[in-house]
Amino acid sequence: MKQKDIVIIGFTIVVAGIFSYVICNNFLFTAKDQKQNVEVVAPITSEFLLPDKAIFNTDAINPTKVIEIAPNTNNQPFTNAE
Repeated sequence: MKQKDIVIIGFTIVVAGIFSYVICNNFLFTAKDQKQNVEVVAPITSEFLLPDKAIFNTDAINPTKVIEIAPNTNNQPFTNAE
């Protein structure tokens, strides 16, 4: 590669960089595109509110309770229980 080729490649890189910078700033990324609206979140407090008494009461069904439909003495469920 000759000295003349290096100068031409460097000049091309500089011109392409300036051209792409101008194009991107004027046409692709406008000031309107750079602004975003964000949702405001309420801060976390140490206050704990009790749940609604109509839903969480002492007479409600406990879904975590084990329900046994019938007594099962078969310890191996995929074999014949004889």
